[in-house]
Amino acid sequence: MVESIFDLPVEKLIFYAVLGFSWTVYLWEAYLSYRQRSIYRSTTHVPQELGKIMDSETFEKSRLYQLDKSNFSFWSGLYSETEGTLILLLGGIPLMWELAGSVTARIGFGSEYEITQSLVFLTLATLFSAFTGLPWSVYNTFVIEEKHGFNQQTLGFFLKDAVKKFIVTQCILLPVTSLLLYIIKIGGDYFFIYAWLFTLAVSLVLVTIYADYIAPLFDKFTPLPEGELKTDIEDMAKSISFPLTKVYVVEGSKLRRAPARAAEREDTSSESKAKPKNKKQGCNNSEILAVLGHELGHWKLGHTVKNIVISQMNSFLCFSLFAVLIGRKELFVAFGFNVSQPTLIGLMIIFQFIFSPYNELLSFCLTVLSRRFEFQADAFARGMGKASELYSALIKLNKDNLGFPVADWLFSMWHYSHPPLLERLRALGSIKQD
Repeated sequence: MVESIFDLPVEKLIFYAVLGFSWTVYLWEAYLSYRQRSIYRSTTHVPQELGKIMDSETFEKSRLYQLDKSNFSFWSGLYSETEGTLILLLGGIPLMWELAGSVTARIGFGSEYEITQSLVFLTLATLFSAFTGLPWSVYNTFVIEEKHGFNQQTLGFFLKDAVKKFIVTQCILLPVTSLLLYIIKIGGDYFFIYAWLFTLAVSLVLVTIYADYIAPLFDKFTPLPEGELKTDIEDMAKSISFPLTKVYVVEGSKLRRAPARAAEREDTSSESKAKPKNKKQGCNNSEILAVLGHELGHWKLGHTVKNIVISQMNSFLCFSLFAVLIGRKELFVAFGFNVSQPTLIGLMIIFQFIFSPYNELLSFCLTVLSRRFEFQADAFARGMGKASELYSALIKLNKDNLGFPVADWLFSMWHYSHPPLLERLRALGSIKQD
């Protein structure tokens, strides 16, 4: 049996290795989710150590909400994995490439216009992804989120927002992709350096313009009115030499009055545009300042810069390996490209399929690092004298978003970029909760 496997052509070995690893990751993720669902099902009463920070009603609401989300994630994940497998087995990628070629030929461009065909392919692929993912997104928004009081938007608004996101994505994706492909084609032996520098420049530009030009397309930004809160925020920023220029309130924020530009915010949902059914506590001014103290800690401790450096080192490494592998014809043959070797397809095969084991390992390492950074930022806020306020803010945010405070250790280790609530509270110290 072992000999027959290795007697297969190298293209087949590559194909089955990619497919096998994909299902291995899926089964691992499914096992972790099963462990966490067991926690949701079995933990029906507030544990003794949580008695002072969560009442029984909120605990039950969060348990049922997270259980529904976990069940949904299981079925959507199974569908996604099955869809991806069928696309590979049935030759969906070369088929769509040929379809893109037919479209470009009809508008007067031959096969020599590879970049044009690549852009059409990319548009068709994102359209396919959008349409196959739409029913799942609709169910998640209008069944699960609605059931638990996190959504009141209309279907019309939902679809309008989805179309807007698609258009904005295409307006960024297509020009960037076309320039990247052009750089790779004309860059010579050192194209990978130029490609890396280009992606670095694009990422810096997007970070610079996102808050002013992209985010307002999807969320309502209003300047924080003059008053005590704004003054306190400005004083806090000044105390650590943070270059604060603007302070905005973002509609839909999980803080009652959450300034967006003061620093990176805690995770917020962009889905809910109307007032949710669940009555939320929100945070008072001192708690908002404590959360901002945490976020400013990320900046002061260099976490943002460190993440950028890690990201760019990884990007350079991947482009360097891409330069080594792009000439290997067997990689293209493995996925049905027996004649042509399009650069875009090479990027997809190498970055998405060949690098998948490395990507999984890197993702886990970054998750571990992120949790470490969160503890450090909490400690920074504590050093600013905000421990008690951050303690209560974390509890309120967890309650408002129906976060379940009990997690399986293996699930949380693999998935949680933020430490579980209890671990963060313990690290902040034994502070009596009001």
